[in-house]
Amino acid sequence: MKIHVSRRSKKSGAPPGTLIHIGRDATSDVIITRCCYDETDYVEERNVTLDKLFAAQNDLAVEWVNFDGIHDVKMIEQIGTHYGIDFLILEDIVNSNQRAKIEDYGDYIYIVLKMLTISSKTGEIETEQISIVFNSRIVFSFQEKKGDDFEPLRDRIRKKGKIRKMGTDYLTYSIIDYVTDNYFIVLEKIGDRIEKIEDEVLSSPDDHTLRKIHELKRDTLMIKKTVWPLRDVLGLMIRPENDFIQDSIVFNLRDAYDHTIEVIDTVEAYRDFMSGLLDIYLSGISNRMNEVMKVLTLISTIFIPLTFIAGVYGMNFKRIPETEWYNGYYYILGFMVFVVLIMFIFFKKKKWL
Repeated sequence: MKIHVSRRSKKSGAPPGTLIHIGRDATSDVIITRCCYDETDYVEERNVTLDKLFAAQNDLAVEWVNFDGIHDVKMIEQIGTHYGIDFLILEDIVNSNQRAKIEDYGDYIYIVLKMLTISSKTGEIETEQISIVFNSRIVFSFQEKKGDDFEPLRDRIRKKGKIRKMGTDYLTYSIIDYVTDNYFIVLEKIGDRIEKIEDEVLSSPDDHTLRKIHELKRDTLMIKKTVWPLRDVLGLMIRPENDFIQDSIVFNLRDAYDHTIEVIDTVEAYRDFMSGLLDIYLSGISNRMNEVMKVLTLISTIFIPLTFIAGVYGMNFKRIPETEWYNGYYYILGFMVFVVLIMFIFFKKKKWL
């Protein structure tokens, strides 16, 4: 998972409500997609200009406007001014370092989510901030990075499913549910990586294995920090205090709440499992080191008496016993072999070998 350092120092000294983009650098234009629908009709417009959006009229039950990009601060400010969105919310929208949260402003509700996806190029986990502002008639969604993530959700709307019979609260729930479903996809990839590392730890662990374990622990920690606040968001939505969230979707929100609990439990289990793998890795490395030290110690122990014998008969004295033996060299070599055999038998009986 890539960790993007937030440049919060840009906001140092700025008054509240100052719009300063904090997040990924982007140069492309913000893409606006507008969908309007009810049970019978559906209208979709892509690449809508800001002027056309402001002049558009909607006679259908639900209007959904999605902004692909949050880096154009001037555009975000114009949107807030036209639709009456508080500047504190606009400030949070352009700052991608927000945690998942929900805020009720009376006329509308503001929600922050964190989308997790698997990069098709690198296979790494990427995080993206999704901001939602909605009331009884319209839903605004702001995506942080380039690339529309909500096309599968639009397909459901085009097919005249249950979502076409419901209001903006159900559309907001559907977005949250879609984000939550992506957590399970990411967790499946994490599970596959854990299985591979487990086999590697038990067969041939090395420094590369240790790095993989630490990367996985960092990824699971990031997922936990992402999902944990979402539980609080759904907990507040289950107990609505406004007219935007109908009692009819409370059961759906409870289902999404259960999914977040399941994700959190899975993440905790993965983190415990990774800690266990790390312990197994360290134990394996320690055992391998002990085996190496054991072999070296035994070799050193075997050569100690041999070195002593060679040292005795290598002393430079004139009248050393046995120096006049005709086959003395072979006698000493045989004696050394005898000593080695005796020591080898002794080690075997002690089960040191």
